[in-house]
Amino acid sequence: MTAHKPHSKGNVDWSDPRLADLLRRSESWKLDNRGHYAPKVVQIHLGWGATTARPAILVWERDQVMMLETQFAIPTGEHVRVDEPRGETLRSLWGIVAETREGFRAEDRENGIHLHWLHLR
Repeated sequence: MTAHKPHSKGNVDWSDPRLADLLRRSESWKLDNRGHYAPKVVQIHLGWGATTARPAILVWERDQVMMLETQFAIPTGEHVRVDEPRGETLRSLWGIVAETREGFRAEDRENGIHLHWLHLR
């Protein structure tokens, strides 16, 4: 029987040329989590007392994080209520915009798409 030594967590050899090569090749990656989640049309309300809804697409959600796609910018730190129709009911969630940016994809640029990551409350 041979003993297997587990790797220690947190011990990274930052001078390893293989790691440097991997990091260099991944610098231009632009990951945005879309594509593995069925998009859903939702309505959003900006600010605490907003009465007017605006259209958005829920493109990803997990745990307490949600990613929205809009055709307008939303500032970081903005409070957002997301209303998602579910049959005869409406699911409403509150979140704060943690990050926002213009879309990288060609179709995003053509359609003026902005992506927003919300931390749900």
